[in-house]
Amino acid sequence: MSAATSAAARTAPAAASAPASVVAASSAEASAADAPAACGPLPVLGRDVTVPLVTGGEVIYAALDYAASAPALQRVWDDVAAYAPYYGSVHRGAGYLSQLSTDLFENARRTVADFLGCRADDQVVFTRSTTDSLNLLAAALPADCQVFVFETEHHASLLPWRDARVTYLDAPRTPAEAVTTLERALAARDPHGPALVCVTGASNVTGELWPVQELAAAAHAHGARIVLDAAQLAPHHPVSVQDLDVDWVAFSGHKLYAPFGAGVLAGRADWLRAADPYLAGGGASRRVTRRTDGGVDVEWHDSAARHEAGSPNVIGAYSIAAACKALTEAGFDALVAREEYLIAKVRAGLAEVPEVRVLSLFGDDAPRVGVISFVVEGWNSSHFAAALSAEYGIGVRDGLFCAHPLVRTLLGSDPGTQGECGAPEAAPGEKSLNAIRVSFGAGTPDEHVERFVTAVRELVREGAKWRYRTEDGRCVPAVG
Repeated sequence: MSAATSAAARTAPAAASAPASVVAASSAEASAADAPAACGPLPVLGRDVTVPLVTGGEVIYAALDYAASAPALQRVWDDVAAYAPYYGSVHRGAGYLSQLSTDLFENARRTVADFLGCRADDQVVFTRSTTDSLNLLAAALPADCQVFVFETEHHASLLPWRDARVTYLDAPRTPAEAVTTLERALAARDPHGPALVCVTGASNVTGELWPVQELAAAAHAHGARIVLDAAQLAPHHPVSVQDLDVDWVAFSGHKLYAPFGAGVLAGRADWLRAADPYLAGGGASRRVTRRTDGGVDVEWHDSAARHEAGSPNVIGAYSIAAACKALTEAGFDALVAREEYLIAKVRAGLAEVPEVRVLSLFGDDAPRVGVISFVVEGWNSSHFAAALSAEYGIGVRDGLFCAHPLVRTLLGSDPGTQGECGAPEAAPGEKSLNAIRVSFGAGTPDEHVERFVTAVRELVREGAKWRYRTEDGRCVPAVG
């Protein structure tokens, strides 16, 4: 690799790509991914994987569990694979590969900032996941901070605020009610202390879009800040910190078509700079000295490195940046239009089956991303999901989706009723406190959602073709 190539990597303003001589090794698949998104799904890993059916034969697997983890874009995987032989420890090494990796790591930070429309003085901190990002922010809250969170949140944004005064807000039934509910709660708070509102951008249960901009305006009008859980929003719609006027945004790479365990917390720097490091160790410390009394004094970084102690997940950060770049170049207008077409196809198909009830907070006309949860009359949800997998090669999710209060509200159950996230105890045919979730996105072919709709119709009308039993809390095909 030439010195010129290295210089180009260092000075690329927001590049997520590896040096040209590295990328050349994987240009063929990347070119395919650059095709207009309106022409069809973006190429993803696993698109040709076949799975066995209990009824005999094999079928191409229909991955319809994007809300849990989306398959990696082929282009992202190729970019990461091309870079992998060249990675080294960042910020510490004088060697060529360490310097190159440092450049790419920091360029990845800038790419993510551009993708999120961050303000000039915002920080982008790389974490392990959305859950990690929100726990980091929770650890950075000022003393005596009040937190306001709707019961509709995923556990990643419902549970981290253990050291704060938390007000849990009831599930609203319209976007306008969400805003008025928050305004009433904020108006009643102690106006002298710090406050934070945590809200999702798109529900991981219903897929419905939340009125983030209006909620942000309400928060700021009452002297509070707001963090956006964009785990389900960012893979489907553009997210701009400035346009939405949120203080922080958190999301996970594995939902954004990136293959590795990394996440992002991006936003205002002041609370992060004032807080003790999320983890204490190398990288977070600028200077450590011994005192005359035998102890140590530590000067911590003020930058994002303050909360990135240890050797960072360089490939994870790079893969997120590569995904940001790929989605931006594909064009969200085309991606959103195609996803809305798939949503309409699934909803129309489910509407033709009277036994199916789609779960919703805001109603059928609410805008949403490709996440739809439902229950089927006369079916245990785990049984239905198991039959979709074993007999049709379709992967969905069943359970409470790590959003127990929301699903229980939508199902009209007693809040104290027992139920486990993804581990129903009811046997096939018995009622269970769970639902079925189908989710899809930029890599989903039409055939997958068409097969799903057909399978739902056939299972309801004809029943399962195989016998099932409960094993370790899961419904599985019976053997023998």
